[in-house]
Amino acid sequence: MVADMCVSIKAGSSDYLEKHPERRISFSQNFYIIGVTFAAGIGGLLFGYDTGVISGALSYIKDDFEVVKNSSFLQELIVAMALIGAIFGAAIGGYINDSLGRKAATIVADICFAVGSLLIAVAPNPTLIIVGRFFVGLGVGFASVTAPMYIAEVSPSEIRGGLVSVNCLMITTGQFLSFVINYGLTRVPGTWRWMLGIAGTPAVIQLVLMVFLPESPRWLYLKNRKEEATNVLSRIYPSPRLEDEIDILEAHMEQEQKDKVKVKYSDVFKLKEIRVAFICGAGLQAFQQLTGISVIMYYSPTIIQLAGFKSNESALFLSLIVSAINAGGTIIGIYLIDIVGRKKLTLSSLIGVVGSLILLSASCYVRGHGNPGLVYGWLAVVGLALYIIFFAPGMGPVPWAMNTEIYPEEFRGICGGMSATINWVGSVIMSISFLSFVDAIGLGESFMILLAVACVAIVFVIFYMPETKGLTFEEVSNIWKEKAYGKDKNIESMVEQASLVPWAVNTEIYLEEFRGICGGMSAIIVIMSINFLSFMDAIGLACLLVALAKEKEETLMEKTVMSGDMCDMQ
Repeated sequence: MVADMCVSIKAGSSDYLEKHPERRISFSQNFYIIGVTFAAGIGGLLFGYDTGVISGALSYIKDDFEVVKNSSFLQELIVAMALIGAIFGAAIGGYINDSLGRKAATIVADICFAVGSLLIAVAPNPTLIIVGRFFVGLGVGFASVTAPMYIAEVSPSEIRGGLVSVNCLMITTGQFLSFVINYGLTRVPGTWRWMLGIAGTPAVIQLVLMVFLPESPRWLYLKNRKEEATNVLSRIYPSPRLEDEIDILEAHMEQEQKDKVKVKYSDVFKLKEIRVAFICGAGLQAFQQLTGISVIMYYSPTIIQLAGFKSNESALFLSLIVSAINAGGTIIGIYLIDIVGRKKLTLSSLIGVVGSLILLSASCYVRGHGNPGLVYGWLAVVGLALYIIFFAPGMGPVPWAMNTEIYPEEFRGICGGMSATINWVGSVIMSISFLSFVDAIGLGESFMILLAVACVAIVFVIFYMPETKGLTFEEVSNIWKEKAYGKDKNIESMVEQASLVPWAVNTEIYLEEFRGICGGMSAIIVIMSINFLSFMDAIGLACLLVALAKEKEETLMEKTVMSGDMCDMQ
């Protein structure tokens, strides 16, 4: 079986499907896959709903609680607590995915959503609202890691990108629904309780559905539950492609077992091919946020008012249109991602984002410097709409799709969780800093900063991002090995290669003395001070420091337990 890994044509690859076009699977050919995708995508719907609903709900929370109305800090805390919860959820979501499976991780996310929504709906004070928002954030974090990964692992390679993008469509649909519900509940008693509490309903629906849905076949195979994995695969692939897919999966897993080492968080940065893949995946997630999408989605009513539309109703209505464009653009992305390819779609998306930010920043700058004419306000709204039109098909779904397919099976949960964490950290940074920048330097100048970041993102995509359209997971894995070691070089074992990385050894020594706390804090300071190309390396260093500290603490605990057991035996 292992020898089969060397064949040039693998099941699911572009060459394989060209040779056997009758074995190609289309969207309409297998309704089982579509059903699983949309059921798993409910997590994306909840993800999107939560990111959009708070902008409308906060106004009514302030009306009910005077202490919130009089405290900007409490307002920011209510908004940010879900993002903080999402960071924690994404950080530990990878571990839960790898240890318990994608299905169990989804159920955990649903429980967090339901509990958080219930706490908010009955909250008698702001403190319980904040606690509820944290639980909802945990669910969002789990879902942001699990849903795209689960969908990718039950998808045939030729439609994998489109199916993973369905999760992004669910996210943008959730955002759109949040604006619709906000607009529709403005005169209902207990407005904010309904707005924020309603998220528990789809969470319960998904929890019930997940009881009947299968586990990821790749995860089952990795856990040596091959009969269960084969049963799931038989519902996805018809014979004879089923046998070909099983052969390739068996060969890949045998090779992994041969090279198997206990995967640790620090291995992501020690192992060259994994480190290169993670820089790509985490970089895409970081640039998704740092080019401003959270700013647009959280503050679009505020931005529209700053551009000259003072009416709350007008601002909310125009924001609703922007959200609808976002959902429509994601549908286009689902169609294009497996036709145009990930890299071309991302580049064209970023080029469009750059153009729209030029219009947006210029119109806001001119209006803010002595030209209050409404024409500049309309130009800003057009720039806002163009931003979403170009962002939604490419930079919206591609980072999530790429992070489900660029890592080896044993690293997929860990790397996916860490890259999602970076996405949420970026969202927090943008959400809590944008209005402060607007106050300090102006709206137009703030968009110019986003414009500069978008230009850097284009350079990053050109040099770091490979094309993975139509490739199997195994072929994608080989891309990173070639990037790390070259095509003609013998690939050393991962453990041997890891031992040759000097900075990894130095960080182990550093952590032994400082237990990761000071190292993690200093790494965060480095992140805040360096340029964006070094930004990803700094994130990697911070994650490495924390991961190594955690491993050393676990080792110390194991030794303590072993010592206690020996004493008991004596």
